[in-house]
Amino acid sequence: MRIEHDTMGPVEVPDSAYYGAQTQRAVENFPISGRTMPPELIHALGLVKWACAKANAELGLLQSGRSPLSDVQIEALLTACLEVAEGKFDDQFPVDVYQTGSGTSTNMNANEVIARRANEIVDGTIPPIHPNDHVNLGQSSNDIFPTAMIVALVQEIDHLLDVVWEARSVLQEKKYAWENVLKIGRTHLADATPMTLGQEFEGFWDQMVDAQSMVIGSFKYLECLPVGGTAIGTGMNTHPDFAEKVTAFLNDKLDLEARKEEKPDGAHPFLDLSSRFNTNAQRNDVVTAHSLIKSAAVCIFNIANNIRWLGSGPRAGFYEVIIPDLQPGSSIMPGKVNPVLCEALMQACARVIGNDQTMTFCGAAGGQFQLNVMMPVMADTAIESVKILSGALEVFTEKCLKGLRANEEKCREGVEKSLSMATALNPYIGYEKAAEVAKEAFKSGKTVREVCVEWNVLPPERLAEVLDPMRMARPAER
Repeated sequence: MRIEHDTMGPVEVPDSAYYGAQTQRAVENFPISGRTMPPELIHALGLVKWACAKANAELGLLQSGRSPLSDVQIEALLTACLEVAEGKFDDQFPVDVYQTGSGTSTNMNANEVIARRANEIVDGTIPPIHPNDHVNLGQSSNDIFPTAMIVALVQEIDHLLDVVWEARSVLQEKKYAWENVLKIGRTHLADATPMTLGQEFEGFWDQMVDAQSMVIGSFKYLECLPVGGTAIGTGMNTHPDFAEKVTAFLNDKLDLEARKEEKPDGAHPFLDLSSRFNTNAQRNDVVTAHSLIKSAAVCIFNIANNIRWLGSGPRAGFYEVIIPDLQPGSSIMPGKVNPVLCEALMQACARVIGNDQTMTFCGAAGGQFQLNVMMPVMADTAIESVKILSGALEVFTEKCLKGLRANEEKCREGVEKSLSMATALNPYIGYEKAAEVAKEAFKSGKTVREVCVEWNVLPPERLAEVLDPMRMARPAER
């Protein structure tokens, strides 16, 4: 152990730790969940600290003042920030998610790690690089932590958009491949009128298009960074040009201008704000963005669940699509195979939907006056939602969707057996007579077509035309 000091006095810190007294106090104060802040947040925080240091250097603030730094020290500071952003010090961020509501403990954790690493690079040059005076110059946890949260979320959502796009493309391929595979439709889980498997997957594809629109829509609410507002949004203790420069450096480092041209629907460059009172005080931005991710998860859940139903069986279920076999499905029933990736994706979606309650409550109850005091759990929750939705959908697309096969024989069987074939008779013999035909078919075990022939309800040629299932599936093509 070594002795570190902060404004409250001496603290024992593990000798191998890059963090200092304030981080150690937080570790001791919050032994709550054993769950630390997500790496994506830490990496974004390192990137934000890099942009802040670069802005302060360009403005000449690090080179002046009470404790000026040399060019060599500034370069070491920038290097240390980027090393945190690259994940080289992930094991040096031990503070629990459930901590002070502004994220101050994690912000100071970053300040201490970066300062110690920078001092290590320059081999203890005096005066040393200080966690507050240099790394945190012109900043407050109140504006920097939410800035890092937004930067992390935007990068994760950008990846989710790629995953959703791939799933949409595969569903479109299935839509066209199965456009002539006749099957029975279902409402209330009961037989309905005929359709094609391609039409059913067109519905799934359209839901994924909706999900894609929702993911794209979330970027709009994550364009503005709170950086520059410092403690309460006034910008006290920071340079008037600081926020503009930090925003520009982040946009450049993440290559957002170029990526916007290559991927117009993806993440857009961050904007510099004229007022930061709202962005400092409230987290309407991440609450709204998460609600759109949640809505996308609802669409995706529905697709996975329907495919699971369509693959049920193989002998006592629908079994209209054949889901790839990936692993044994039962510890007691030999030969049983389950729709494991459908269920994994559904569980991920369920978590996202549940997470939205946390985000909503934290946004509504956590924002008092000039600060929201629920930010660490909001960051953890939002990043988790996007990450697990991306991961589950990506695996589902690669290992399930792409390998789906149509069981054409099973699809055809259901069409001819369906009592809803009688629906096509309504314009010719009336609803009540058609209902009698359907009831007789069910009672006798015959098909609707067989009963119609026996009862001579229509001339044979006309009956064949009326009970043509493809004609029912595509009435507009008559």
